[in-house]
Amino acid sequence: MRHRTHAKSFLERGGFSLLAPIALAVVIFDVLPAGRLLLTALAPGGVFDPDKALSALASRSAIRATWATLETALFSTLLALPLGTLMALVLGITDIRRRRIASFLFVLSLMISPQVIALAFLHLAGPASPILNTLGLAPEAGSANPMMGRLGIILVLGLHHAPLVYVVMSAGLKRIPLAVVEAARMDGSPPLKVVTDHLLPLLRPHLMSAGLLAFVAGIGNFGIPALLGAPVNYLTLPVLIYRRLSSFGTGILGDVAALGLLVALIAIVCVAASQILMRRGDVLLEEDAPLQPFWTLGRAGAAVEAFVIAVIAVTLVLPMLSLFIAALVPSYGMPLTLSTITLDNFVEVLARQEVTIRAFLNSLLYAGGAACLLACCAIPMAYGLVRLMGPMRIVATALLEISYVLPGIVLAIACILLFLKPLPLVGVSLYATPWIIVFAYLARFLPVVLKPALAGMIQVDMAQEEAAALDGARLTRRLTDIILPSLLPAAVAGGLMAFLLAFSELTVSALLWSAGTETIGVVLYNLEEAGLASQASAVAIVIVAVVTLAMLALNALGQYLPAGTLPWHIEVEGAASSTRKPDRMPTRSGTIGRVEPQPALSA
Repeated sequence: MRHRTHAKSFLERGGFSLLAPIALAVVIFDVLPAGRLLLTALAPGGVFDPDKALSALASRSAIRATWATLETALFSTLLALPLGTLMALVLGITDIRRRRIASFLFVLSLMISPQVIALAFLHLAGPASPILNTLGLAPEAGSANPMMGRLGIILVLGLHHAPLVYVVMSAGLKRIPLAVVEAARMDGSPPLKVVTDHLLPLLRPHLMSAGLLAFVAGIGNFGIPALLGAPVNYLTLPVLIYRRLSSFGTGILGDVAALGLLVALIAIVCVAASQILMRRGDVLLEEDAPLQPFWTLGRAGAAVEAFVIAVIAVTLVLPMLSLFIAALVPSYGMPLTLSTITLDNFVEVLARQEVTIRAFLNSLLYAGGAACLLACCAIPMAYGLVRLMGPMRIVATALLEISYVLPGIVLAIACILLFLKPLPLVGVSLYATPWIIVFAYLARFLPVVLKPALAGMIQVDMAQEEAAALDGARLTRRLTDIILPSLLPAAVAGGLMAFLLAFSELTVSALLWSAGTETIGVVLYNLEEAGLASQASAVAIVIVAVVTLAMLALNALGQYLPAGTLPWHIEVEGAASSTRKPDRMPTRSGTIGRVEPQPALSA
């Protein structure tokens, strides 16, 4: 009764007005794009005709692309799942040194955009590889690059999505009480038996969830199949959609919408199943401490550290080294020597090429502007979701995440369909303008910015607001004096995370850019397509530098953020209990105030 009285007093002081922006965001960013996509797929031309959609899906090219999409996603998941799980166990339960650095570097390889990773692996192998030519290990001239085609896509997707599995499995480990391990050790179980008999059974839902998320990420990935598969005509569904729109224009929107709907349905089903599994797999943390490293490696420490170093070398160091060497030689394929080393490629893309300079500025402006807008909206939206919506918060949050769950290529199609004609009433068209890209960024990355703010809002004690409300403070005053100081670091971190993901993305902007609105991801792809591999490598190195700086800035904010905000952050033993509030409030029967992990960062 007391809680209802105070909730009513909040509404009487204007809190209900915060529900309007949430409803507006759900309609504009999720319902309208998804509804327009569904309408165009099932009723092209305004006439209900599902047979046309079925014929588009039954075409030979669509069947081949669907099979290629499913097989690359499946087999890459079979690679990512054991690798990511093993890294989560090693960094989460052993006494390996420099765990924080290893976690940061491993997740960094996930934060780098897929087309940059694909370009790096493309330059790492093959007869023209600058690094292999420098070492004298390049295969015979004219031989095929082993990264091209199905096997190369599977390998690169698997390595790129292994950190995604690591993030989900690490979140699962943090939800296991330390008492589980202590009880097993008191019974005389060795560390390996503790893992196999106790931890892995508890982690089974998270393992299945991680596999589904990696599969979804593989389904919707555009950059890696576009660079490694399209040149040899091995097309996945996102690449097929891109080719059809690029070749035939808007006249084929009905068929493209049907293909996009197929990709969307696969993604939504898998993500929904993943979320259900994670909820069922939660371990109830009462007053117990969370799991801490308990496996003392001893003599095996050197071998385990060598394994971690090898994984980081393969997923991050060697690909980035190949990019750097390719950017330092005058033309792709030349060995790096004292006589061939040059910075001319960097000067060319950063100072001479107008399109590249414009693309860097566009990406900074579009990604930065969208991130700032979302960060400003995150705090009032988080307040409305947590304080005013009650059980409906789960439904509203799920609706807000639709655009993030949809593969980027599908969201781009939905935006084209939504804004191809001028807006009603105002008569203004967003198509072929920068605003359509900004809109797509706002829709796609709103959940990314909102999650840290929601986690922080759950931890804000209502007693402070109750006291302020009793003193006559209205909503604006409470938000300014109480909520804003508490949630500002989380909102800033969410904005930085959105900027990090949007700055070099290609999947959305590949279909939305026009002359003058190129993003840096588009320019990188076009440079590689034009055969200017060394210049593309220079652009990629600059992108990696920006992403790394953004991650370091986020890392510096780590101590001020709710637990679980940064997917690579590892707590120092004993620090979590003294500096962070638990992400679950203990009760007799279980827990409340649940804080979700943020697993699908680059799906």
